[in-house]
Amino acid sequence: MPVSPSSSAQAAREAVAKRLRALRVEAGLTIGELATACGWHHSKTSRIENAVTAPSARDIRRWCTAVAAPRQAEDLIVQSVHAETMYREWRDQTRRGLAELQNGRASLYQSTDLFRIYSSTLVPGLLQTEGYAAAVLRIAAREGLAVDDSAEAARARVDRSRILHEGGGRRFVFVVEETVLHHRLGDTDAMAAQLGHLLSAGALPAVSLGIIPMAATDRTQWPRETFHLFDEALVSVELVSAQVNVVQPSEVAQYARTFEQLRSMAVYGGGARELILRAIATLH
Repeated sequence: MPVSPSSSAQAAREAVAKRLRALRVEAGLTIGELATACGWHHSKTSRIENAVTAPSARDIRRWCTAVAAPRQAEDLIVQSVHAETMYREWRDQTRRGLAELQNGRASLYQSTDLFRIYSSTLVPGLLQTEGYAAAVLRIAAREGLAVDDSAEAARARVDRSRILHEGGGRRFVFVVEETVLHHRLGDTDAMAAQLGHLLSAGALPAVSLGIIPMAATDRTQWPRETFHLFDEALVSVELVSAQVNVVQPSEVAQYARTFEQLRSMAVYGGGARELILRAIATLH
């Protein structure tokens, strides 16, 4: 069972906290004694050990000096930085607008040969029409952003999807839950255009589009969080509060295995087309 991205990030934080606590215990220091040696309040030690507060590099160096283990400081700093950068806060990403966010991964897309994308909620960005994308991004723009540039961001998202037609040996494997076809984003015309686009995009030579039927009775995986696999290098997962980037090889491999299980439950070709046409019929 793959660990959720929020749990993965928290587990990474807790691993740092656990190691710092172990060093304190091994040194025979109480929480108060370590706090005194580091020059801060004892509550800070407790917050760090319980993974409530992330330690700074300076905090870790002080801690390791206090427990007579200065050589362990740099490794712990790297581990702590990795734990914190697993989270990229949504507001930080979008502070210059949604269009900037859409353009921000151009180099990653150009350098990727195999895209594996699973979605349980929305039509994947690379398959979105401008009308559908605008509806999705208008919702995102309501999350307290200083600038609503959702229309511009929608155009940027559609422009990015041109990579599907560029060739170059790239492959795009999409797996979506059938419920994605029925979530109403935008008006009837926008949804009809989006579903019609799926029919044509799914026929592109570089694209494999699989749909997991709602009526599937032999599931080996329940619906998961939406995630993108870029080759074997990166998994990107979008949560409510953050975008999580998973780079640890063992976790990337775990997502790859989960993707294959989800892919095996999907229908393709005529089966996928039938589900899309059924969803179009429900619009009227």
